[in-house]
Amino acid sequence: MSEIRKVGITETVLRDAHQSLIATRMTTEDMLPIIDKMDKVGYHSVECWGGATFDACLRFLKEDPWVRLRKLRDGFKNTKLQMLFRGQNILGYNHYSDDVVEYFVQKSIANGIDIIRIFDCLNDLRNLETAVKAANKEKGHAQIALSYTLGDAYTLDYWRNIAREIEEMGADSICIKDMAGLLVPYEAEKLVKALKEGTKLPIQLHTHYTSGVAAMTYLKAVEAGCDVIDCAMSPMAMGTSQPATEVLVETFKGTPYDTGLDQHLLAEIADYFAPLREKYISSGLMSTKVMGVNIKTLLYQVPGGMLSNLVSQLKEQGKEDKLKDVLEEVPRVRKDFGEPPLVTPSSQIVGTQAVLNVVLGERYKMFTQQSKDLLSGKYGQTVKPFNPEVQKKAIGDTEPITCRPADLIAPQLPDMEKAVAQYKQQDEDVLSYALFPQVATEFFQYRDAQQKKIDISKADKDNMTYPV
Repeated sequence: MSEIRKVGITETVLRDAHQSLIATRMTTEDMLPIIDKMDKVGYHSVECWGGATFDACLRFLKEDPWVRLRKLRDGFKNTKLQMLFRGQNILGYNHYSDDVVEYFVQKSIANGIDIIRIFDCLNDLRNLETAVKAANKEKGHAQIALSYTLGDAYTLDYWRNIAREIEEMGADSICIKDMAGLLVPYEAEKLVKALKEGTKLPIQLHTHYTSGVAAMTYLKAVEAGCDVIDCAMSPMAMGTSQPATEVLVETFKGTPYDTGLDQHLLAEIADYFAPLREKYISSGLMSTKVMGVNIKTLLYQVPGGMLSNLVSQLKEQGKEDKLKDVLEEVPRVRKDFGEPPLVTPSSQIVGTQAVLNVVLGERYKMFTQQSKDLLSGKYGQTVKPFNPEVQKKAIGDTEPITCRPADLIAPQLPDMEKAVAQYKQQDEDVLSYALFPQVATEFFQYRDAQQKKIDISKADKDNMTYPV
């Protein structure tokens, strides 16, 4: 019998599962009734914050993401809470100054986050340094996530060596972040073994069911030494989400990797989410397009979210018939752009440029500003060099940035404090504003209006006279 090595499960139903299936529209109100039961499961952690939840709370749900986090922390008394953090981008789409990154990490941990999963779209470790140091300082768990992708540069030696560097940086664990579902089972086995050779840190695996292989990938990864896997409760699993929690619990039951989780309790939790799923389907939030398997993911290496974004861009221009051409152009643009992993924001940059190249009928007739920023080094260093001709066409004689991009950004926090002063009700408001100035301002105005309504309603009630 093999050595007993219980595999941990990170539950994603409160973050990445609904981000992947219903564009991050699950409300706090939908979450709160079930967290008492979820807290009894014994998960390694529950991922419930970060990623696109912050933006979606403010922009679409008119909720304060910080209030959501505090409510979840109050409910999860025994479970570690986890968030996704885009390195120097925090939860936005641009690089921020170090003082903003440090303050955001401090406030995330103070409000209830235990584990911060930090990634960079280029796997440029320089863009992760500030966040890791800040998490260490606040006594949080700093997990570095490596954006998994395919390409000549991404050899087992590349992954092995970068794992060693991550350990030296002071990270507490490593996650393989397979955002597109590209990691197939036997490659997962090789990759986990290579990472285990490069580091003593625990290894976690995050993938999506998009290409249909994810559950098998988890099986081979765990057998190879993977310590924790990301899963979602079955009503919000599979498709572009993660493999189902209950399926993996049953898979490892009675093996050396037995999770020890109770299927009866999980069934009760699934029963809670099942009608919510039906509600999302009937409202149109959950499309049938995100529920199945799309093997083209493996052919074009395009994540599910990026694919829907490309379709949307082409539809707006009445060029839906050009999708195949765009999908064939994406790998070419990616190669010209230094072969970056396709994850936010690099996926949008490469995808939008591919659409432009096809729609305009000429490659690189026009560049988006983000393409120019990437090719000038503003996002950091890619694993392979840029195509020099394409770079020259985009940025001309401008000297490319070779240092850590954030070294060129002056402290931003003092200006943000001044800008938000008229709306500020809590320290965290400055961070909401820093990431999404326009969206946060609109939310603050909405919040003020709601509070005035409540105050007027209360005043009316207090002034009411009752018959004796």
